[in-house]
Amino acid sequence: MNLSLRNRVAVSFIVANMAVLILSFTVFHFLNALNKDIESITVRSNRVSLLTDEIRISAVSILKYQRRILTSKPDQKTVEKVVNLCESFTSQLHTLDSLYKDPEVKKVVAQMLSYVDSLKLILSKAAIYSNRDTLGMSSVGDLADKILDAFSDFQDIQYFQSVERDKKIKKIINETKRHMMIVLIIGFLGTIVLALVVPGKIALPFKKIKDAIRELQDCNFDVSIYYSQDDEIGEIAREMNKMIHSIKIFDELRTDRIGVENRKFDALANLVRRPVLVANAESKLIYMNNQLYSLLQVQSEDVIGKDMTESVIPQTIIDAYELAIKRRSKIENAEVVIPKKKVNSEEDIEAGLQAQAQQEEAEAIHAADNARSGEQDIPKKLEEDFIFKGFANVIPIRGKDSSLDYYLMVMSKDTFS
Repeated sequence: MNLSLRNRVAVSFIVANMAVLILSFTVFHFLNALNKDIESITVRSNRVSLLTDEIRISAVSILKYQRRILTSKPDQKTVEKVVNLCESFTSQLHTLDSLYKDPEVKKVVAQMLSYVDSLKLILSKAAIYSNRDTLGMSSVGDLADKILDAFSDFQDIQYFQSVERDKKIKKIINETKRHMMIVLIIGFLGTIVLALVVPGKIALPFKKIKDAIRELQDCNFDVSIYYSQDDEIGEIAREMNKMIHSIKIFDELRTDRIGVENRKFDALANLVRRPVLVANAESKLIYMNNQLYSLLQVQSEDVIGKDMTESVIPQTIIDAYELAIKRRSKIENAEVVIPKKKVNSEEDIEAGLQAQAQQEEAEAIHAADNARSGEQDIPKKLEEDFIFKGFANVIPIRGKDSSLDYYLMVMSKDTFS
């Protein structure tokens, strides 16, 4: 499925929001469940505590009236009061029994109910008698004590259940913390995955384009951007591939044109029959014509592209170039001397003879030119230590920046006018 960059970013944004919402709702669910569990336990505990307080008050009241009955003659009002307390106590015990599912608690509550029912039965009969030592009245104290003992047992059980309840609450809280921690870790890992995958899917095409631009900056035109998606980036990639192809064709044409121009310049420079030298603004040799190659007796690989100070170029030529580069202006009739090379072998001797022959040929042509023009040529004998001694003009070919300047030197034995 091909999605546009806009849709891809929108889908990524929706997925990220959904992940955040799911994580938020999951955490909320755990917190809500924890709140409900604690609230349920707390409400039940509060009801039990409140009901226990009411039972305690009822038990104490029954005990108080029971002592009054046993220590004095029971009257109708006192007996009815105790009976009403017993009925209220029975109702409270039934409510308490409905709040518990523990068999031990139900057993204790059932015992208290039986004791309270027996007490009601005895008291209802006691209201008929007026004698203090009536049959059954002596058992009122025993029943009250049994009710009190059963209530004490219930309180002990309730204490242990309170401890268990606190442990249960702590367990629920710890479980909730563990679940929330797991959810947060999963969410964090999911966020990392999204952060690694989604930006990579979006940024990868731009990285390809950036790499292609860097290759173009290094003048490497044999590069293309491969991107198959039919979206905005795909359109940019296709247009850039077209641009790279056009630049490559232009560079090939430019190279061919420069080659043609170099061949033209080489032909013209050799027609001049004067030594010609071209260097750039960094004093690196760019071109030498055949006459200068013959004078210096070197090959192109020995000098072209090298700094003049690191080659066999004479110091007078270097000085003239340095002055022209420093001034960025034309230097006229600078004295140039090319000393003879020391002859060390037969090859060097042969090269020297060839250079001398070419020099004599050049002098003959120069003398013929002077004869045709009616001027008298005064032969000049080279000094023994030099193969060339004359003058040179350095002509700057300026570029947009000084680093793009080129300097053309033309040498002659006569001064330039």
